[in-house]
Amino acid sequence: MTSTPAIPSAMTAAAENASAAASAAEAADGTGLHRPVTDWFAEHARDLPWRRPEAGAWGVMVSEFMLQQTPVSRVLPVYEQWLARWPRPADLAAEPPGEAVRAWGRLGYPRRALRLHAAASAIQERHGGDVPREHAQLLALPGVGEYTAAAVASFAYGQRHAVLDTNVRRVFARAVTGRQYPPNATTAAERKLARALLPEDEDLAARWAAATMELGALVCTARSPECHRCPIAAQCAWRLAGSPAHEGPPRRTQAYAGTDRQVRGKLLAVLRDAVTPVPQGVLDQVWDEPVQRARALDGLVSDGLVEPLGGGRYRLPHS
Repeated sequence: MTSTPAIPSAMTAAAENASAAASAAEAADGTGLHRPVTDWFAEHARDLPWRRPEAGAWGVMVSEFMLQQTPVSRVLPVYEQWLARWPRPADLAAEPPGEAVRAWGRLGYPRRALRLHAAASAIQERHGGDVPREHAQLLALPGVGEYTAAAVASFAYGQRHAVLDTNVRRVFARAVTGRQYPPNATTAAERKLARALLPEDEDLAARWAAATMELGALVCTARSPECHRCPIAAQCAWRLAGSPAHEGPPRRTQAYAGTDRQVRGKLLAVLRDAVTPVPQGVLDQVWDEPVQRARALDGLVSDGLVEPLGGGRYRLPHS
Protein backbone atom coordinates (compact mmCIF):
# COMPACT_ATOMS: atom_id res chain seq x y z
CA MET A 1 0.00 0.00 0.00
CA THR A 2 1.41 3.39 -0.95
CA SER A 3 1.17 6.29 1.44
CA THR A 4 -0.67 9.48 0.44
CA PRO A 5 1.78 12.27 -0.30
CA ALA A 6 1.70 15.17 2.14
CA ILE A 7 1.96 17.84 -0.54
CA PRO A 8 -1.72 17.84 -1.68
CA SER A 9 -3.00 18.23 1.88
CA ALA A 10 -0.53 21.06 2.44
CA MET A 11 -1.72 22.66 -0.77
CA THR A 12 -5.32 22.24 0.35
CA ALA A 13 -4.57 23.89 3.69
CA ALA A 14 -2.80 26.73 1.93
CA ALA A 15 -5.74 27.19 -0.42
CA GLU A 16 -8.17 27.25 2.49
CA ASN A 17 -6.04 29.81 4.30
CA ALA A 18 -5.84 31.93 1.19
CA SER A 19 -9.60 31.70 0.73
CA ALA A 20 -10.17 32.73 4.34
CA ALA A 21 -7.76 35.64 3.94
CA ALA A 22 -9.54 36.73 0.76
CA SER A 23 -12.91 36.54 2.51
CA ALA A 24 -11.60 38.61 5.39
CA ALA A 25 -10.20 41.21 2.98
CA GLU A 26 -13.49 41.43 1.12
CA ALA A 27 -15.35 41.83 4.39
CA ALA A 28 -12.99 44.62 5.46
CA ASP A 29 -13.94 46.82 2.50
CA GLY A 30 -17.52 45.60 2.15
CA THR A 31 -17.21 44.23 -1.38
CA GLY A 32 -17.92 40.67 -0.29
CA LEU A 33 -20.77 41.65 2.00
CA HIS A 34 -23.08 43.97 0.08
CA ARG A 35 -24.66 41.56 -2.38
CA PRO A 36 -25.23 38.55 -0.08
CA VAL A 37 -26.66 40.73 2.70
CA THR A 38 -29.00 42.73 0.47
CA ASP A 39 -30.08 39.57 -1.39
CA TRP A 40 -30.85 37.93 1.96
CA PHE A 41 -32.84 41.00 2.98
CA ALA A 42 -34.88 40.90 -0.22
CA GLU A 43 -35.98 37.36 0.66
CA HIS A 44 -36.27 37.49 4.46
CA ALA A 45 -37.17 41.06 5.45
CA ARG A 46 -40.17 41.34 7.75
CA ASP A 47 -43.26 43.10 6.41
CA LEU A 48 -43.34 45.99 8.86
CA PRO A 49 -45.73 48.92 8.44
CA TRP A 50 -43.02 51.59 8.47
CA ARG A 51 -41.33 49.84 5.54
CA ARG A 52 -44.38 50.16 3.32
CA PRO A 53 -44.52 53.05 0.81
CA GLU A 54 -47.67 54.46 2.40
CA ALA A 55 -45.83 55.01 5.70
CA GLY A 56 -43.99 58.00 4.26
CA ALA A 57 -41.26 59.90 6.04
CA TRP A 58 -43.46 60.66 9.05
CA GLY A 59 -44.22 56.98 9.56
CA VAL A 60 -40.51 56.20 9.37
CA MET A 61 -39.70 58.94 11.90
CA VAL A 62 -42.37 57.75 14.34
CA SER A 63 -41.07 54.19 14.11
CA GLU A 64 -37.49 55.29 14.75
CA PHE A 65 -38.47 57.15 17.91
CA MET A 66 -40.53 54.21 19.16
CA LEU A 67 -38.02 51.48 18.33
CA GLN A 68 -35.19 52.96 20.40
CA GLN A 69 -34.53 50.37 23.12
CA THR A 70 -37.95 48.80 22.47
CA PRO A 71 -38.69 45.55 20.57
CA VAL A 72 -40.82 45.52 17.43
CA SER A 73 -43.55 43.39 19.05
CA ARG A 74 -44.25 46.11 21.63
CA VAL A 75 -44.04 48.94 19.13
CA LEU A 76 -46.44 47.60 16.50
CA PRO A 77 -49.81 48.19 18.24
CA VAL A 78 -48.81 51.62 19.55
CA TYR A 79 -47.44 52.63 16.17
CA GLU A 80 -50.65 51.68 14.39
CA GLN A 81 -52.78 53.62 16.88
CA TRP A 82 -50.46 56.62 16.73
CA LEU A 83 -50.54 56.90 12.94
CA ALA A 84 -54.30 56.42 12.86
CA ARG A 85 -54.70 59.34 15.27
CA TRP A 86 -51.87 61.54 13.99
CA PRO A 87 -51.21 60.69 10.32
CA ARG A 88 -49.18 63.87 9.81
CA PRO A 89 -46.85 65.92 12.01
CA ALA A 90 -49.37 68.78 12.07
CA ASP A 91 -51.98 66.52 13.65
CA LEU A 92 -49.68 65.71 16.56
CA ALA A 93 -48.42 69.28 16.90
CA ALA A 94 -52.01 70.51 17.30
CA GLU A 95 -52.46 68.43 20.47
CA PRO A 96 -50.99 69.12 23.94
CA PRO A 97 -47.73 67.24 24.60
CA GLY A 98 -49.45 65.33 27.39
CA GLU A 99 -51.55 63.55 24.79
CA ALA A 100 -48.38 62.21 23.20
CA VAL A 101 -47.28 60.91 26.61
CA ARG A 102 -50.72 59.34 27.12
CA ALA A 103 -50.68 57.62 23.72
CA TRP A 104 -47.14 56.40 24.31
CA GLY A 105 -48.59 53.95 26.81
CA ARG A 106 -46.13 51.45 28.22
CA LEU A 107 -43.44 51.66 25.56
CA GLY A 108 -41.02 52.97 28.17
CA TYR A 109 -38.65 55.93 28.11
CA PRO A 110 -41.61 58.33 27.72
CA ARG A 111 -39.42 61.37 27.16
CA ARG A 112 -39.28 60.08 23.61
CA ALA A 113 -42.96 61.01 23.31
CA LEU A 114 -42.23 64.59 24.30
CA ARG A 115 -39.32 64.75 21.87
CA LEU A 116 -41.44 63.38 19.04
CA HIS A 117 -44.12 65.97 19.82
CA ALA A 118 -41.47 68.71 19.80
CA ALA A 119 -40.12 67.41 16.48
CA ALA A 120 -43.62 67.43 14.98
CA SER A 121 -44.14 71.02 16.12
CA ALA A 122 -40.82 72.07 14.58
CA ILE A 123 -41.66 70.27 11.32
CA GLN A 124 -44.94 72.16 11.18
CA GLU A 125 -43.34 75.51 11.96
CA ARG A 126 -40.15 75.24 9.89
CA HIS A 127 -41.01 72.89 7.03
CA GLY A 128 -44.69 73.38 6.31
CA GLY A 129 -45.65 70.08 7.92
CA ASP A 130 -43.41 67.88 5.75
CA VAL A 131 -40.55 65.88 7.24
CA PRO A 132 -37.41 67.46 5.73
CA ARG A 133 -35.24 65.50 3.33
CA GLU A 134 -31.88 67.02 4.16
CA HIS A 135 -29.80 65.31 6.84
CA ALA A 136 -28.77 68.65 8.39
CA GLN A 137 -32.39 69.78 8.62
CA LEU A 138 -33.38 66.50 10.23
CA LEU A 139 -30.52 66.77 12.69
CA ALA A 140 -31.70 70.27 13.67
CA LEU A 141 -35.11 68.98 14.81
CA PRO A 142 -35.68 68.63 18.57
CA GLY A 143 -35.00 65.14 19.83
CA VAL A 144 -33.32 64.00 16.59
CA GLY A 145 -29.75 62.78 16.96
CA GLU A 146 -27.23 61.48 14.46
CA TYR A 147 -28.72 57.99 14.31
CA THR A 148 -32.34 59.11 13.80
CA ALA A 149 -31.40 61.71 11.19
CA ALA A 150 -29.41 59.13 9.22
CA ALA A 151 -32.16 56.52 9.57
CA VAL A 152 -34.93 58.82 8.32
CA ALA A 153 -32.82 60.14 5.45
CA SER A 154 -31.89 56.59 4.45
CA PHE A 155 -35.12 54.66 5.03
CA ALA A 156 -37.59 57.39 4.02
CA TYR A 157 -35.67 59.12 1.25
CA GLY A 158 -33.23 56.45 0.03
CA GLN A 159 -30.13 58.50 0.74
CA ARG A 160 -26.60 57.30 1.40
CA HIS A 161 -25.88 57.46 5.13
CA ALA A 162 -24.23 55.17 7.67
CA VAL A 163 -27.02 54.03 10.01
CA LEU A 164 -25.54 52.62 13.20
CA ASP A 165 -27.95 51.06 15.67
CA THR A 166 -27.13 48.28 18.13
CA ASN A 167 -27.93 45.54 15.61
CA VAL A 168 -25.76 47.01 12.87
CA ARG A 169 -22.88 47.61 15.28
CA ARG A 170 -23.01 43.97 16.37
CA VAL A 171 -22.98 42.72 12.75
CA PHE A 172 -19.97 44.88 11.92
CA ALA A 173 -18.16 43.92 15.14
CA ARG A 174 -18.44 40.24 14.28
CA ALA A 175 -18.21 40.21 10.50
CA VAL A 176 -15.38 42.72 10.14
CA THR A 177 -13.49 43.25 13.40
CA GLY A 178 -13.79 39.69 14.71
CA ARG A 179 -15.29 40.63 18.08
CA GLN A 180 -18.35 39.06 19.64
CA TYR A 181 -19.81 42.39 20.75
CA PRO A 182 -19.25 46.07 19.93
CA PRO A 183 -18.18 48.55 22.63
CA ASN A 184 -20.82 49.71 25.10
CA ALA A 185 -20.96 53.13 23.44
CA THR A 186 -20.53 53.93 19.76
CA THR A 187 -16.94 54.91 18.99
CA ALA A 188 -15.30 57.02 16.31
CA ALA A 189 -13.69 53.84 14.94
CA GLU A 190 -17.11 52.26 14.48
CA ARG A 191 -18.39 55.32 12.61
CA LYS A 192 -15.33 55.29 10.38
CA LEU A 193 -15.83 51.58 9.65
CA ALA A 194 -19.52 52.08 8.87
CA ARG A 195 -18.67 54.83 6.38
CA ALA A 196 -15.98 52.65 4.80
CA LEU A 197 -18.44 49.77 4.37
CA LEU A 198 -21.16 51.96 2.84
CA PRO A 199 -21.78 51.19 -0.85
CA GLU A 200 -21.13 54.06 -3.22
CA ASP A 201 -24.44 53.64 -5.02
CA GLU A 202 -27.16 55.57 -3.15
CA ASP A 203 -29.96 53.03 -3.65
CA LEU A 204 -27.72 50.13 -2.68
CA ALA A 205 -26.49 52.06 0.37
CA ALA A 206 -30.07 52.57 1.58
CA ARG A 207 -30.84 48.86 1.14
CA TRP A 208 -27.58 47.96 2.87
CA ALA A 209 -28.52 50.09 5.88
CA ALA A 210 -31.87 48.35 6.27
CA ALA A 211 -30.45 44.90 5.49
CA THR A 212 -27.63 44.99 8.05
CA MET A 213 -30.09 46.14 10.69
CA GLU A 214 -32.45 43.27 9.88
CA LEU A 215 -29.60 40.77 9.83
CA GLY A 216 -28.63 41.79 13.34
CA ALA A 217 -32.23 41.65 14.54
CA LEU A 218 -33.08 38.23 13.10
CA VAL A 219 -29.85 36.23 12.65
CA CYS A 220 -26.78 37.86 14.21
CA THR A 221 -28.51 38.28 17.54
CA ALA A 222 -26.80 39.18 20.79
CA ARG A 223 -27.30 35.95 22.73
CA SER A 224 -27.88 33.19 20.20
CA PRO A 225 -26.56 34.05 16.73
CA GLU A 226 -27.79 31.61 14.07
CA CYS A 227 -24.64 31.48 12.02
CA HIS A 228 -25.98 28.61 9.89
CA ARG A 229 -28.60 31.04 8.53
CA CYS A 230 -26.19 33.92 7.96
CA PRO A 231 -25.52 34.91 4.33
CA ILE A 232 -21.98 36.10 5.19
CA ALA A 233 -20.92 33.34 7.58
CA ALA A 234 -18.06 32.35 5.28
CA GLN A 235 -16.63 35.90 5.41
CA CYS A 236 -17.28 36.55 9.10
CA ALA A 237 -14.05 37.47 10.87
CA TRP A 238 -15.43 36.36 14.23
CA ARG A 239 -16.26 32.86 12.95
CA LEU A 240 -12.97 32.60 11.06
CA ALA A 241 -11.21 33.38 14.34
CA GLY A 242 -13.06 30.56 16.12
CA SER A 243 -15.84 32.71 17.65
CA PRO A 244 -13.74 34.02 20.56
CA ALA A 245 -15.58 35.06 23.70
CA HIS A 246 -16.05 38.71 24.60
CA GLU A 247 -13.01 40.13 26.40
CA GLY A 248 -13.98 43.78 26.78
CA PRO A 249 -15.76 45.59 29.62
CA PRO A 250 -18.83 43.81 31.01
CA ARG A 251 -21.90 44.39 28.88
CA ARG A 252 -24.42 46.65 30.52
CA THR A 253 -27.69 45.19 31.71
CA GLN A 254 -30.69 47.29 32.62
CA ALA A 255 -32.41 46.41 35.86
CA TYR A 256 -36.03 47.48 36.26
CA ALA A 257 -37.71 45.98 39.34
CA GLY A 258 -37.46 48.29 42.32
CA THR A 259 -35.78 51.13 40.41
CA ASP A 260 -36.86 54.75 40.12
CA ARG A 261 -37.72 53.93 36.53
CA GLN A 262 -40.33 51.42 37.68
CA VAL A 263 -41.80 53.95 40.12
CA ARG A 264 -41.92 56.60 37.39
CA GLY A 265 -43.78 54.16 35.17
CA LYS A 266 -46.35 53.46 37.85
CA LEU A 267 -46.93 57.16 38.51
CA LEU A 268 -47.30 57.89 34.80
CA ALA A 269 -49.75 55.00 34.39
CA VAL A 270 -52.09 56.64 36.92
CA LEU A 271 -51.83 60.01 35.19
CA ARG A 272 -52.35 58.52 31.71
CA ASP A 273 -55.56 56.85 32.82
CA ALA A 274 -56.93 59.98 34.49
CA VAL A 275 -59.19 62.44 32.67
CA THR A 276 -58.84 65.08 35.41
CA PRO A 277 -55.87 66.20 37.56
CA VAL A 278 -54.76 63.59 40.08
CA PRO A 279 -54.44 64.47 43.81
CA GLN A 280 -51.17 63.76 45.60
CA GLY A 281 -52.93 61.24 47.83
CA VAL A 282 -53.76 59.03 44.84
CA LEU A 283 -50.17 59.07 43.66
CA ASP A 284 -48.98 58.23 47.17
CA GLN A 285 -50.73 54.86 46.86
CA VAL A 286 -48.57 53.88 43.90
CA TRP A 287 -45.38 53.09 45.87
CA ASP A 288 -44.85 52.45 49.57
CA GLU A 289 -41.40 53.99 49.93
CA PRO A 290 -42.03 57.77 50.24
CA VAL A 291 -38.51 59.03 49.54
CA GLN A 292 -38.16 57.04 46.32
CA ARG A 293 -41.69 57.93 45.29
CA ALA A 294 -41.06 61.65 45.82
CA ARG A 295 -37.77 61.44 43.92
CA ALA A 296 -39.47 59.72 40.99
CA LEU A 297 -42.27 62.27 40.89
CA ASP A 298 -39.81 65.16 41.08
CA GLY A 299 -37.90 63.62 38.20
CA LEU A 300 -41.05 63.39 36.08
CA VAL A 301 -41.82 67.04 36.76
CA SER A 302 -38.22 68.04 35.97
CA ASP A 303 -38.35 66.09 32.68
CA GLY A 304 -41.55 67.85 31.65
CA LEU A 305 -43.58 64.65 31.71
CA VAL A 306 -45.81 65.75 34.60
CA GLU A 307 -47.24 69.20 35.31
CA PRO A 308 -47.83 70.19 38.96
CA LEU A 309 -50.96 72.21 39.70
CA GLY A 310 -52.20 74.05 42.76
CA GLY A 311 -53.64 72.12 45.65
CA GLY A 312 -51.21 69.22 45.35
CA ARG A 313 -52.64 67.98 42.04
CA TYR A 314 -50.80 66.70 38.96
CA ARG A 315 -51.56 66.08 35.28
CA LEU A 316 -49.82 65.28 32.05
CA PRO A 317 -48.31 68.40 30.40
CA HIS A 318 -50.63 70.73 28.51
CA SER A 319 -48.12 73.14 27.06
